[in-house]
Amino acid sequence: MNQPPRIAFLASRTPEGQAQLAELEQLYEQVSPDEADILVPLGGDGFMLQTLHRHMGLGKPIYGMKAGSVGFLMNHFSTEALIERLQAAERTTFKPLEMVAVTEAGGSVGAVAFNEVSLLRQTKQAAKVRIHLNGRVRLEELVCDGVLVSTPAGSTAYNLSAHGPILPLASDLLAMTPISPFRPRRWRGAILRNDTEVRFEILDPWKRPVSATADSFEVRDVVEVTIRESKDKTVTLLFDPEHNMEERNFDEQFTV
Repeated sequence: MNQPPRIAFLASRTPEGQAQLAELEQLYEQVSPDEADILVPLGGDGFMLQTLHRHMGLGKPIYGMKAGSVGFLMNHFSTEALIERLQAAERTTFKPLEMVAVTEAGGSVGAVAFNEVSLLRQTKQAAKVRIHLNGRVRLEELVCDGVLVSTPAGSTAYNLSAHGPILPLASDLLAMTPISPFRPRRWRGAILRNDTEVRFEILDPWKRPVSATADSFEVRDVVEVTIRESKDKTVTLLFDPEHNMEERNFDEQFTV
């Protein structure tokens, strides 16, 4: 007979998250993340991203429950039959992006992104960006408010708001999407293989400064940003079978 999984509940500091944590702690045994078989964050997608960044090194599967305004990466909250839900949950494994940003001062800053890496203009001046793919210039000059590279898991977040494509989670693809492009007017981005190395070269960075953000980690005054899918880091999310990631992607594309 299978032993029930050991659970670490992690709650956002919102009143809703803390109330859910109190309910669950009365019904189920709580252990530390290091001792757990499964991590259960209680919050919205922002808190899920915090959990992924904080506990990725543990290699534990994560089953989120919604206690926030946005919960695309979360299951619905219920205190009933949680052990059975965890045992029946479907696994979705994906790799994050790794960003290396070079600043005007000559420093190099690395970060990991589960949703997207985005570049944004810092002032009223539009950014000018040259795009390299696997060492070859593919777009000589993009004039825009910004540009982003999204994972399949993040393609329904900022990428979708910028009119980028929704990617199936198992597609081994990345989405590159411009943010308010001015030139070239007809360029709407690209779908890339996940093994593509993307390098953004900032043109005229002193007059047109640009920041780079990996999920919520920002680096300002960048002159060059390289992005590639991680070769050795993975995360595993758990979802109820009736509302798995594939079904959520369909819902996003066909719900009006």
